[in-house]
Amino acid sequence: MKNVSRIKRLRWWLLGGFLLASYPTVVLAYTWSHVLSSDLPGGRHGPLDAYRHTLASAFVGCTLGSQAVELVTQVMESSSKRSSIMDRHNNRLGARIGAACDSISNIEPKVAASIAQGQINATHPNQSTWLPPEDWRQGKLW
Repeated sequence: MKNVSRIKRLRWWLLGGFLLASYPTVVLAYTWSHVLSSDLPGGRHGPLDAYRHTLASAFVGCTLGSQAVELVTQVMESSSKRSSIMDRHNNRLGARIGAACDSISNIEPKVAASIAQGQINATHPNQSTWLPPEDWRQGKLW
């Protein structure tokens, strides 16, 4: 009986590990499916970069909560570079958008609207921000 119980626990741990490992793939697939079809300029440090960060953070904010976005942001964006400051700003905005969404289908339209209202070096917490065009890199991937 003890072996059966251990096997069941092991199966649950393996299932939990698989689901935990799959979540980042789901976030990336959702985000990049929208990014790759976008015609926004500035793949790095421009509006497209802001869109990517805001969208991914909104998805996480909607599905796991804004605290999860804050934790990931602290780990991934710890630099004091202007681009990291921009990313942190957009991640927090995305977390708020996602936390306010009642459905995943509402995320992208709200993020697109925030990008449409965004601007260079925006500081308002409800406005997307990006760096000036001379700092952009045009590729969608990096």
